[in-house]
Amino acid sequence: MEQQPNAQLNIEISEEMAEGSYANLAIITHSHAEFVVDFVNVMPGTPKSKVKSRIILTPMHAKKLMKALAENIDRYEQANGSIQDLEQVEIPMHFGGPTPQA
Repeated sequence: MEQQPNAQLNIEISEEMAEGSYANLAIITHSHAEFVVDFVNVMPGTPKSKVKSRIILTPMHAKKLMKALAENIDRYEQANGSIQDLEQVEIPMHFGGPTPQA
């Protein structure tokens, strides 16, 4: 199916999907064929968190996403000022496995 140069894409979203899911941590892994982005909501004082959403991308689409995020962050900072990275989030060493002991 050949797309016309000025064809518009009609995208629909359900009410449930439009509500979105909050995530304050993204864990990114990759293989030769795909990038996997797991979005997690880590709550303080909670020893365990669940993946809220997993997105699987081809390397080409991962790169396009990276460029689109960079462009949008630039636009945001031009309008609202620099985004401050106030905290360094450390992924626990026991992520996905038993707690390490010394």
